[in-house]
Amino acid sequence: MVSPVIVLLRRDLRIRDNGALAAAADTGRPVLPIFILDEENDGVRPIGAASRWWLHHSLHGLQKALKKVGAELVLKRGRTADVVAEAIDASGADTVFWNRRYDPAEAAVDAALKTGVRERDIVARSFDGALTHEPSLLKTGSGGFYKVYTPFWKALESGVEPRDPIDPPSSIQGLKGSLDGLTLDELGLLPAKPDWSAGLRECWTPGEDGAHRRLHDFIEESLPDYERSRDIPGKAGTSGLSPHLTFGEITPFQILAALHKSHGAGAAKFRKELAWREFSYHLLFHNPHLRDRAFRPEYDDFEWRRDGKALKAWQRGLTGYPIVDAGMRELWRTGWMHNRVRMIAASFLIKDLLIDWRDGERWFWDTLVDADPANNPASWQWVAGSGADAAPYFRIFNPVLQGERFDPDGDYVRRWVPELAKLPDRFLHKPWEAPPALLAESGVTLGETYPAPIVDHHAARDRAMKAYRAVRSDETPQSQARKRKAS
Repeated sequence: MVSPVIVLLRRDLRIRDNGALAAAADTGRPVLPIFILDEENDGVRPIGAASRWWLHHSLHGLQKALKKVGAELVLKRGRTADVVAEAIDASGADTVFWNRRYDPAEAAVDAALKTGVRERDIVARSFDGALTHEPSLLKTGSGGFYKVYTPFWKALESGVEPRDPIDPPSSIQGLKGSLDGLTLDELGLLPAKPDWSAGLRECWTPGEDGAHRRLHDFIEESLPDYERSRDIPGKAGTSGLSPHLTFGEITPFQILAALHKSHGAGAAKFRKELAWREFSYHLLFHNPHLRDRAFRPEYDDFEWRRDGKALKAWQRGLTGYPIVDAGMRELWRTGWMHNRVRMIAASFLIKDLLIDWRDGERWFWDTLVDADPANNPASWQWVAGSGADAAPYFRIFNPVLQGERFDPDGDYVRRWVPELAKLPDRFLHKPWEAPPALLAESGVTLGETYPAPIVDHHAARDRAMKAYRAVRSDETPQSQARKRKAS
């Protein structure tokens, strides 16, 4: 009897450019692909509701793709080490392959798994695929890790040229009947009562095929004008590849290969955006608590406000600031938000409302289909000023000016805040300044059909600046209490 090879599939839900799967197929031995929904290991963060919806459909696509080449995907739930041990015992496998993960908690699970199976004289080997660089290997001149994007980008660009994508296996010798698995429905990933996923179904096609169609369409239609149009939320100017990357339905190697023949400002800018994703993982790898502790420790003393009513208004898109509300409603409906508007909405929560960035990060984690363990916290800390290469603390987005600059024709706001659709452009981003007669003519009653602003931006900006200066001068109540305790 020929011993099979187990292939663990997690955030690499594809058959193309899949190093672990290709290596297993190349052995000529039976292959047992397994997906494990592991929500039991300490420190591993369960994915949010929108991501669970995406995962269901991505797994469905992966099941079909594997079946076409001869393999059956086994679905399991439980602790990774326990499930793998069970699979080894049931199948007689003497080899386990997987593609590397870079979230420190997930990487720790894999490191323990590698040690455990090797103690049983089982071959364990991991492969790349999620990043073009290894965070443990890319170091500064002093031997540390990069904390500023520009030097990181230069080091990435001057390093080893990214490898070519790996061809998918044309056929796999599957292993059937050796391990009982769950059905996709038994994983319980989809929302039931109520089913809020209609907007997600309208906007997205999860899975490897959907990822490559989106890449093709982006290069053909949006890449030439990407540098300019990427900041305009009313236009389809971005790639929309982020959830596909998050679940490993496509790799950065495949994207860079597709961009290889593209030249011009759009392609150059998009490569830098891909590098921002790499930078976020570089930070997370070296900072396991990126999602719950400030990268700059002094910001842990920041005096945040606890205001559940304001937080809920922000979450529901009822702040009274149209560009913020449009973004939050787009997020709730589609599981995604335009990147420019993410920065505006995050700045509003953090600096206008003085609500802890971790509250916003948790909301995005639950509602984004591209909720990424590195990008999400790194981006929130960037806006908060507490992260690596952070925006200056005094950069506080004015939601009115941001709306007028990036949504000058009001296409975005009118789509997601239709109660303001009849307002003329000059008042669309500041309806409270419109004359009462014009508001009435446009069908807008502030406080009834659309909320009045929940905070005055200019007063809120002054309050935020005072709070940030207190942190920077070490004069917060928390820091003063610490000093008294130390003395």
